[in-house]
Amino acid sequence: MFALASALAIWMRLRSLDSGTQKMRFISNAVREGATAYLKREYAAIAVFVAFAAIALWQLVGLGTAIAFLVGAFSSALIGFVGLSNSTKANARTAQAATRSLREALETGFSSGLVTSLSAVGLGLICITLAYYFLGLKALFGFGAGASSVALFARVGGGIYTKAADVGADLVGKVEEGIPEDDPRNPAVIADNVGDNVGDVAGVSADLFESYAGAIIAAMALGSLTNEPKSILLPLLLGVTGLFASLGGALFLRSAKPAKALRNASFAASLLSVLFAFLLVTQWFGDLNAFYAIATGVAVGALIAFSAEYYTSTHFAPTLQVAESATTGAATTVLSGFSIGLKSAVPAVLLICAGLLTAFHFAGLYGVGLAAVGMLSTLALNLAADAFGPVVDNAGGIVEMAGLSKKVRERTDELDAAGNTTKAIGKGFAVGSAALTALAFYTVYSTEAGLATINLMDVSVVVGLLAGGALAFFFASLTIQAVEKAAFQLVGEVHRQFKDKAILRGKKKPDYAKCVDIATVSALREMGLPALIAIGSPIAIGLLLGKAALGGLLAGALVTGVLLGLMMANSGGAWDNAKKFIEAGAYGGKGGYAHKAAVIGDTVGDPFKDTAGPSMNILIKLMGIIALVLVALF
Repeated sequence: MFALASALAIWMRLRSLDSGTQKMRFISNAVREGATAYLKREYAAIAVFVAFAAIALWQLVGLGTAIAFLVGAFSSALIGFVGLSNSTKANARTAQAATRSLREALETGFSSGLVTSLSAVGLGLICITLAYYFLGLKALFGFGAGASSVALFARVGGGIYTKAADVGADLVGKVEEGIPEDDPRNPAVIADNVGDNVGDVAGVSADLFESYAGAIIAAMALGSLTNEPKSILLPLLLGVTGLFASLGGALFLRSAKPAKALRNASFAASLLSVLFAFLLVTQWFGDLNAFYAIATGVAVGALIAFSAEYYTSTHFAPTLQVAESATTGAATTVLSGFSIGLKSAVPAVLLICAGLLTAFHFAGLYGVGLAAVGMLSTLALNLAADAFGPVVDNAGGIVEMAGLSKKVRERTDELDAAGNTTKAIGKGFAVGSAALTALAFYTVYSTEAGLATINLMDVSVVVGLLAGGALAFFFASLTIQAVEKAAFQLVGEVHRQFKDKAILRGKKKPDYAKCVDIATVSALREMGLPALIAIGSPIAIGLLLGKAALGGLLAGALVTGVLLGLMMANSGGAWDNAKKFIEAGAYGGKGGYAHKAAVIGDTVGDPFKDTAGPSMNILIKLMGIIALVLVALF
């Protein structure tokens, strides 16, 4: 309740801030109306699936699991709505704060993110506690399945929308016509700003909510195998201590440079979470091995965050290398970013492996679950930093469309570059914790299924293993292709409108609503198949080939899903920030040859980092928890 009360207090303070000129408010309202309309249509479609799934679970598993599934689905959807509602009210206020100072804009945008993150953490802890108390531990798997299912739909649908709009706006506006980003002459500009909210706020909020809930549930399930009641409750209490550590870390958001301020806050929150975990374990749990496992998770999370920052920030060599490659054309830009993304997966996976070995050494498989909770214990701060990115991106769009000064735009661009890095860090956290959480679910599944080992001499297991590995690739292909299809339609619509030269001269208002409608319809049409394949595959393999083959499927998807998720998130972040580095004046600045090449790289990276890549962590966890919920049927 403290988290929810804090979120409400911050939200009320934000509402009292100046939202700028009438034109700024008009733009903000247009974005809010478009985003809300999309979310309502998306949730109406998801509600049909949730209803059918809940009825099926009631008949196949039991009423308690079905109720928990509904609660998890509703909670995930609610957090997405809270995030979107909050961000679309904060964008104009952040833009107005940027007219005064960079620091005020940073604090306003970050406060907006805190409303979303505190709501997610508070609601997650309350719902898991109540579901465990009233429905029992096994019903919590239903909660996790509900939260993950909605998160997958929201992530995929929102990702298709936002990246189709982004690609469509950039290809015609920046590359072909040479007009600035967020220029009001571009018919896709409102759709692009709407997309920031439905994909990077609503989708991300639902995603990280289910990651947080899934990690806690997995650790509680592993704790139950120890036959020690305190082992079940410890993950929940770690969530509480992590909440206070996050709030303490937010107090360190004091620096002239946004990237440094966000880094300081994250580092402080991690240190505080370790300190609070030590006090909790020594005073209540009594086994320091559990603390060492938790500290391992925190440390690995911090190192993965640094790795993501290294490969995606303009302060380090990899992204600067991508920017330099843009001077020789789009092909070298794409090759450079792709190679960096591939390389970036290696240190992150090595860190995850080291974390697994260390946590297991101290506390066995239960330690692996605790490490996952430790990694996400500061979600209240990390989600705030992640949600901060789309808010400042929208703020920059409002600054451009409202015709504010170049100095204000430079401030929002600096915030946006920092926001891109925090989004990449958030994706790294999500994928890293997903690997640990999926392994925890895998262990509980194996126990429930009576599988002591997964025998690679069993041909059905090998078939499952290969199918799981291929599934992550197929899922990524479907989501990227969905963005391409939607972007193709948007590019055609922008071309159609630009035939009217009065629009390009700024003498006639574009038809923004048409582009918003195209992105909405395309996203809703294309999101279903990838999500249903992710949900249906473990059921099909389990029914056709049995429990052991399903274990192979989960293992194969875990390996390829983690690697693909890391590669796509970091390559996309590097391409995006390389573009922003050039837009800040390097290699000829905006409109030059290098800039156009960098924009092509960014458009390739858009579906990588914001659609296909982030969906991987939900995919591997959702498959595991579905297998666990339905294990009795296989």
